[in-house]
Amino acid sequence: MSQPTVAIIGRPNVGKSTLFNRICRQRRALVGNEPGMTRDRVIARAEWGGRQFEIIDTGGMIPGDRDPMPGFIFEQAETAIRKAQVLVLVVDGRAGLTPLDRSLGKLLIECSKPVVVAVNKCDSAGQWIHAPEFSELGLGEVIPLSAAHGLNVGDLLDEVVKHLPRGSRSKRLPPGEIRVAIVGKPNVGKSTLLNRILGEERTIVSPIPGTTRDAIDSRATRNGKVFRFMDTAGIRRKRQTFLQAEKLSVMMARKSVQRADVALVMMDATEAPSSLDSAIAGYVQEVGASAILVVNKWDLMRKDSGTMVAFEKRVRSKVRFLAYAPMVFISAATGQRVPKLISLVDQVFKARRTRIGTGELNAFLQREALRDTAVPFSRQVKVQYMTQVHDSPPTFVLFTARKSPLHPSIQRYLVNRIRERFGFVGTPVVLKHKVERKAG
Repeated sequence: MSQPTVAIIGRPNVGKSTLFNRICRQRRALVGNEPGMTRDRVIARAEWGGRQFEIIDTGGMIPGDRDPMPGFIFEQAETAIRKAQVLVLVVDGRAGLTPLDRSLGKLLIECSKPVVVAVNKCDSAGQWIHAPEFSELGLGEVIPLSAAHGLNVGDLLDEVVKHLPRGSRSKRLPPGEIRVAIVGKPNVGKSTLLNRILGEERTIVSPIPGTTRDAIDSRATRNGKVFRFMDTAGIRRKRQTFLQAEKLSVMMARKSVQRADVALVMMDATEAPSSLDSAIAGYVQEVGASAILVVNKWDLMRKDSGTMVAFEKRVRSKVRFLAYAPMVFISAATGQRVPKLISLVDQVFKARRTRIGTGELNAFLQREALRDTAVPFSRQVKVQYMTQVHDSPPTFVLFTARKSPLHPSIQRYLVNRIRERFGFVGTPVVLKHKVERKAG
């Protein structure tokens, strides 16, 4: 049986994301003073009183506003309401009961689901006296609290878990969840790809630049394996990032790459590879994530037999440092080669987790690497042995009698030979050098 779900909803700027972060005990949703910070559904696990559940943060709902972005946000929030077993309506205790709160209250009454009203921004006992007026909404229990300071949030959760389905237990995830970050410039199709993989409109897709702001985590099971896909905001250059929300969303995108096993570096086939594409790929390499270069919108290209080869050369020339990253040409809109991309993610993840035994490594050194007459390796470096000390990414230590650092050309030579022999498709290989100390 799947985990029960709790959805946090309310009008804009009442503190939904602050409450969400407080409940899941991590900064997963963007928080700031600008309206409309949250747009997509943000999902995290939470636990209270021995009960586990999923909690969903949603964007500010404005019933009746069908302008493109408010309309998209409203649709995402409606999806969360349909999926949830318990609803938390967040209102602003300082502002009091507003007409928009009343409109949302009527909408929730029609849902026929348990609702708990969280009267937020009650930072002192003196402000709690205004909370009872929200009983006029005719919904469930009214709980005054301060999400920012954690006041009375426990009482809210006590009330929430009362309504969770009895006997529900969380599914234990299979070992080896594969964390995949989807990164790239704005409007390259990151959210379209995520929706295609999941088979649902999980994130808002629109031609408006900067539509995605939060880093959206979604789980999917393919061929018995669990993938956690992290859709991120489009990364711009610093000088092009003005709003607080944009700056925070870029920070969240970078954090997603840091916790990813594999990063899908997406590019737009209808645009020439740019220095910004290179900078984004460089950040992926910097944090040690494995990488796949994904060229999207391939269905929009006029092609002949040499188009793909020519485009790959242009991309490779911009990201020479990711020479080990495989490249795939897809259409997220039509699904072209998306199944191939998922298989490739699994292949790269396996390479990232590969461990080579010390005996096998040293046999390889003696038989192949050290006997290459084209490189006077053995005359430059007296090798003792090599061992793998980590995976994710694969990290090797070469012990030698040489005290001075290895020349970069020697390091490159060894890493290239390791790749030739053991694969490691899509993943960085780290080689460290240490001096073997003699006993006595």
